[in-house]
Amino acid sequence: MKSMVRTSLRLVALLVAPLAVAETHTINQQDKTFSAEEITIKVGDTITFPNSDPYFYNVFSLSMTKFFDLGTYGQGESPSVTFDAPGTVEVERAIHPDMYLVIEVTP
Repeated sequence: MKSMVRTSLRLVALLVAPLAVAETHTINQQDKTFSAEEITIKVGDTITFPNSDPYFYNVFSLSMTKFFDLGTYGQGESPSVTFDAPGTVEVERAIHPDMYLVIEVTP
């Protein structure tokens, strides 16, 4: 009976461990720029994109690794994206094409 309980606990630990190590990162938008030009994260991590400017922004990526479009959102809003596959993700903003971010997602 004890060995069955230990085996069950180990299985639960293995299933929960990947969820416990995921991190949340923040890439702020202020003064019409991203707070970083590049960032390296791990699979399962999340990035929030707070808008600190008084303008509406639309953050998106057309990358094969992670395609997303956060839609238009205003100052004080902070949508997020979780990255579920390794690779390179190029992020842009619809209104300011010079705002560019490269995300390296590692296993």
